[in-house]
Amino acid sequence: MNSYWPGFFPEPSVRTLNDMCCVLANPDQSGDTPLYYMYRDLALTAEDRAYLNEQNLRFDITIIHPGTVDGEYVKTKGHYHPLSPSGIGYPELYQVLAGEAFYLLQRSDLHDVVAVTAKVGEFVLIPPGYGHVTINPGKEKLVMANLVSAGFASEYTFYEQMQGGAYYLMEEGGWIRNPRYPAIPGMRVIPAGEVPELGIRHGREIYRMVSGREELLYLNFPKGSPECLYQM
Repeated sequence: MNSYWPGFFPEPSVRTLNDMCCVLANPDQSGDTPLYYMYRDLALTAEDRAYLNEQNLRFDITIIHPGTVDGEYVKTKGHYHPLSPSGIGYPELYQVLAGEAFYLLQRSDLHDVVAVTAKVGEFVLIPPGYGHVTINPGKEKLVMANLVSAGFASEYTFYEQMQGGAYYLMEEGGWIRNPRYPAIPGMRVIPAGEVPELGIRHGREIYRMVSGREELLYLNFPKGSPECLYQM
């Protein structure tokens, strides 16, 4: 784990099977088995901490166990971001540090559902207005880092009410539509893409955006940001 983060790890927030049963394809599960760990608000130096605070940003690392729960690949709970003061939802930036991932994105109006595949070193930018679930389809731990505004709390209610995202990824059968959703478009599957206009290029370290004091205003102020922020 320290190979992904050379600094201090605080106590993580842990999602257990009991926490996740409300969003699983088969909710008749229970137990205190940990499924993933969230290490929030990390910084390597006091100067980096000051920069993150000044920019109202948070740097996190999440570790998701491999495996399945009653045939469904282990995933995060799923959430939406609220609207920023400008009326536009907050975006979020992820990078895979180890393993492989599917990021299942769905627009709040459900007019678009897309699964983004990502491997080590690749970035995934969550556009404004999209909820998202991260799935570990591999045989190894999925380790990912994210940069996000510290100015809001994630919204989980919709995913809890709908018993998960619009689709489930099953070990047998692949993507299965969640029958609790109304009519939704077919799911697109796309590879992770770069966004050079925002400094997002596969292979570079996401934390360099912090240590290098790069321009990350779009994470707090999506209004007026380049159009590439909204494209999938």
